[in-house]
Amino acid sequence: MKVLSVRDKLILAGLFLSKFDEEGLKALGFGGFSEAFNVIALSLEASPASLKNYRDEFDPYFPNPRKGWHKRPIRGYCKSFMDQFGELSLEEFTLLIKSEIYDKGELAVIKDQIETQETTTFAKRLITGQAAERYFEAVYKTEPMFQDCQLENTTTLGCGFDFRMLTATSPFLAVEVKGMTAPAGTVQLTSKEYKAAELLRDRFFLFVVRNFSEKPCHTIFQDPVSSELVFEQRETVMVQVSWSTFIGR
Repeated sequence: MKVLSVRDKLILAGLFLSKFDEEGLKALGFGGFSEAFNVIALSLEASPASLKNYRDEFDPYFPNPRKGWHKRPIRGYCKSFMDQFGELSLEEFTLLIKSEIYDKGELAVIKDQIETQETTTFAKRLITGQAAERYFEAVYKTEPMFQDCQLENTTTLGCGFDFRMLTATSPFLAVEVKGMTAPAGTVQLTSKEYKAAELLRDRFFLFVVRNFSEKPCHTIFQDPVSSELVFEQRETVMVQVSWSTFIGR
């Protein structure tokens, strides 16, 4: 299949949400359409309203409770997507949606299939990662402390924070981004993130994107381990299973 543009991916997601409706939301781990629009669109650096419009465009052609844009014919480029993908099963279409929206594409889908726990749903992965990070990248210039900074994504470096904010006149600032479905909830820092916050102090910022289920907004905590936040240490014991074999004589 050809490489899809952002618009193509929005159309594909709109077709999926229209065709499978509530069943589609459940397959991706979303609690409602507003959450799906916000999370998917922000993950693609697009407008949630655009995704909703594409879903509405397909609604007259599927048995769901919405009328959609039934007073005019479907646009040609949308019809071509419906002709090409409209007959896919829920399982086939779900895998396609995941591979097109995840930053790491098919590799992230494989990781999803290996990690079968409910806590690692498509929706949760996007909310706590990709969608929250794209949100930060879109709005960080509106915050006075970051206005003169050059952004560097450090998510793949394992250094205890997601972004390094570079300035010409002072040491870098570190930003750890977290996402939450609801307006309020629990935020967890890994041991490495907490140690980075302790080390960097007022150069470390916890950027929390809240309320993906309705309208995302954000709160910033500078030096979070010394702020009004109260962190409770939790220890988790994990059982790791490995498989071995003997090779050679």
